Amino acid sequence: MTSATAQTGARAFLEQHPDIESFDLLISDLNGVLRGKRIPRDNLIKAYRNGINLPASLFALDINGNTIEETGLGLATGDGDRVCRPIAGSLKPTPWLREGRQAQLLMTMEETDGQPFFADPRQVLRKVLDGLKAKGLTPVVALELEFYLVDRRRDDLGLAQPPCSPGTGERATQSQLYSINELDEYADFLEEIHQAAVEQDLPLDTALKECAPGQFEINLIHCNDALRAGDSAVLLKRLIKGVALNHGFEATFMAKPYGDEAGSGAHVHISLVDDTGRNIFASDDENPLGTPQLRQAIAGMLELMPASMAIFAPNLNSYRRFQPGLYVPMAPSWGYDNRSVAVRIPSGPNAARRIEHRVAGADANPYLLLATLLASVLHGLDNELNPPEPIEGNAYEQLAPSLTNSWLQALDLFAASDVMAERLGRDFHHVYHANRLAERAEAMRTVSTLEYDWYLRHV
Repeated sequence: MTSATAQTGARAFLEQHPDIESFDLLISDLNGVLRGKRIPRDNLIKAYRNGINLPASLFALDINGNTIEETGLGLATGDGDRVCRPIAGSLKPTPWLREGRQAQLLMTMEETDGQPFFADPRQVLRKVLDGLKAKGLTPVVALELEFYLVDRRRDDLGLAQPPCSPGTGERATQSQLYSINELDEYADFLEEIHQAAVEQDLPLDTALKECAPGQFEINLIHCNDALRAGDSAVLLKRLIKGVALNHGFEATFMAKPYGDEAGSGAHVHISLVDDTGRNIFASDDENPLGTPQLRQAIAGMLELMPASMAIFAPNLNSYRRFQPGLYVPMAPSWGYDNRSVAVRIPSGPNAARRIEHRVAGADANPYLLLATLLASVLHGLDNELNPPEPIEGNAYEQLAPSLTNSWLQALDLFAASDVMAERLGRDFHHVYHANRLAERAEAMRTVSTLEYDWYLRHV
């Protein structure tokens, strides 16, 4: 049962927002898709008091919402329910929906005995955080999310196309990285995102024009609560998609919506503070390569990177992003102030010394992405690993591509990793692998337009 304090807060919310008529109770599946229930206003306190029931098979769903029985969460166990409880602080208005007459509340799933449900991505992250807490360490994290705006009308071939600028009416055709003019042209869209984020207490930092037509990046401010950081990333995606529709666009976090343009990544910044609040990555002598602990953390990330690709690149489209020449890391590597490597130590004040992980796509589940990276950090610290020498200059010219661009191989590497199974939980490890493997099998049954164009008449 949720605390009386939380129920009191919910009643206060209802008093402060008399126009809100319904609430979306949301929980992230393995793909980061928000699922759940919509309840009327009068049922909110009941949801706080008793939670809501959802089937455990919610975490067996593929991207199309089909239950993957191989996970063991479906009919094999009777497809039974679990109780989902509200996440403190997540009850917020959704001003872009129904003229402000709707709100939302994040939930998390429990086992039948009240313990965290092993397959809930948020609870997977919590498990990893418990390991860091046992060492007296708290991660400070920030996420940078890239996305595309696309026209809701498809082109003559039925494919996605960049939107027409609200300012000029012209369809975007150029990169225009860091363009202020394009930020001006989309100012109303970006301002609505900002205002909605303020209402939802999402800690937005900067917005910038990315390096492809219709591509943008929005960053979240660093946060010393990694669970909240995951919540913020999941909710920011929903917000951006909803606001985009209000402006006549669609927003997509697909890793590679256009084959010849840059993909969309999710860069993650991580530092660790001890019980005194000291950043253990910041060297007393201000060495830009940080402390031994920072290098151990990097070594853990590099060692587990091949086995982590199934989390960083969770679907068929994800692997199209790994192409040379588009600022996507192709091999485990690290360096200082170097955007050609997989793990970068950004320049800046010594007190803010941190890691920037640059491999994952924007389509990765934020909770699972953070859990995997922090598990890798723990692996490096626990085993006092040492990384190779840092890369100086262009990593693409010095290292042959070694990170897989094969979904099947990534899943095989993930399945074979005892470290990943132990750090993330063996039951979760099985469910995730079975879910993704079944979705790949389904994808392989679909013949693409390209295959008809290339092979139908010629072979």
